[in-house]
Amino acid sequence: MAIEFTKYHGLGNDFILIDNRASTEPKLTPDQAIAWCDRHFGIGADGVIFALPGQDGTDYTMRIFNSDGSEPEMCGNGIRCMARFLADLETAETGKFQEKYRIQTLAGIITPKFESNGQITVDMGEPRLLASEIPTTLTGEKVIDQPLEVAGKSWNVTCVSMGNPHCITFVDDVAAIELEKIGPLFEHHPVFPQRTNTEFIEVVRSDYLKMRVWERGAGITLACGTGACASLVAGVLNEKCDRRATIELPGGCLDIEWAADGRIYMTGDAEKVFSGSRS
Repeated sequence: MAIEFTKYHGLGNDFILIDNRASTEPKLTPDQAIAWCDRHFGIGADGVIFALPGQDGTDYTMRIFNSDGSEPEMCGNGIRCMARFLADLETAETGKFQEKYRIQTLAGIITPKFESNGQITVDMGEPRLLASEIPTTLTGEKVIDQPLEVAGKSWNVTCVSMGNPHCITFVDDVAAIELEKIGPLFEHHPVFPQRTNTEFIEVVRSDYLKMRVWERGAGITLACGTGACASLVAGVLNEKCDRRATIELPGGCLDIEWAADGRIYMTGDAEKVFSGSRS
């Protein structure tokens, strides 16, 4: 039986979106998601996102399978893609869509909102800084500018959870990082019992950062929304950037703000690529 899908991307971080509103269980298994995400033999994507019915008063539920079949708690670019997907579905069915959604994720309730210019602002919630919340076994209640030995080199790292784990390190030149070699060593380092996303950050100005990312379960991607949020938090904690800054990723830029209410707000776009069906 063929399953309909639509592909979207947020700054080149691409996802296969599936209308799963008729069931609380994803239409694909993790193994099927791996096959669909294959860029040579499948559709090609960083992950598959399922739009399921809402829970506990939310509008919808989001679940994601990464390209390796693992299931992350949340995805910043992915939830913007899901908001665009839901708006397209609702417009096709009723001629209008909600300007704001409350979406249940494994990281809690996330709220994307459409701006008048078509951009999507997502209330990403408050960052979690306790080592036990990341989780990491690095010493101390919080991990801020701590040394970590990776590949025979000491890196100063800061750990932040945006509902999923992030390890951030500041470097002089992000382009010089051999991400395909060093990324997996960070992801699978024993101090991260649930593995980790890893962001390498170059501070251009206090309001402008460059970022490259190795995503847990997906590898090198062109963008990572939760990673951009975590990186701004790490920059503020290390007194390297303002509480609002542009984060430049290989796929484009995101506007990130750690607001006075303690919550992180991410603003960026999401675009439809194409629709189809696959058995």
